Amino acid sequence: MPLNKKESLLEILREQKSMKMKGSIYHKTQIDLTYNSNHIEGSQLTHEQTRYIFETNTIGVTADETLNVNDIIETVNHFRCIDLIIDKADEPLSEELIKTLHGILKSGTSDSRKDWFAVGDYKRLPNEVGGERTCEPELVHDSMERLLQWYNAKQPHTLEDILDLHVRFDKIHPFQDGNGRVGRLVMFKECLCNGIVPFIITDELKLFYYRGLREWGRIDGYLTDTCLTAQDQYKAALDYFRIKY
Repeated sequence: MPLNKKESLLEILREQKSMKMKGSIYHKTQIDLTYNSNHIEGSQLTHEQTRYIFETNTIGVTADETLNVNDIIETVNHFRCIDLIIDKADEPLSEELIKTLHGILKSGTSDSRKDWFAVGDYKRLPNEVGGERTCEPELVHDSMERLLQWYNAKQPHTLEDILDLHVRFDKIHPFQDGNGRVGRLVMFKECLCNGIVPFIITDELKLFYYRGLREWGRIDGYLTDTCLTAQDQYKAALDYFRIKY
């Protein structure tokens, strides 16, 4: 069934999601975004194993391989997170949605069995990112509320706004773990919401991405250029699938 050429990318993703359409941009997005975002955070699953889990709901391993259970669970959970941001893409960004993404991502992991780890809620203990202090747990709610008030007051949103949101979110670091993945899911959602071609930070771009986060506010071009490179890669996939943007 051919897709209407006038459809937006969001409409196409929703249609292909409902059809469970294999070999499509939805299919590719699920595998590539999940593999890369998890791999940046240390997952040892390969791209092929990620694809196999998505396509068959089984795990393909050889006799001498050992896989981390958390990597598998978080891969399956990340697929569900992508479905959620597609479903909710055109809704205003909210604390509830961000917490829901975290709750889905970390559900059933070893972290979820730790008394001090708040799945689907803000952190209870201080944490650092890249050796830098982040927002104190007692201040996270107010900081997130102010961040979203600032962001949602800006209409329409540009790519720069979305990157600025991402950096501010990362500096707050509202969750005990999973902040990077939740933040990148939010970026993807907001690109879809605002008619901006989304992008996937690949493992090859990881160090440039980290540099961009660190230098934002001083040299914004580092993060912008990295994300534009990633966007060009996603545009190439859209060109292949003959999807207008």
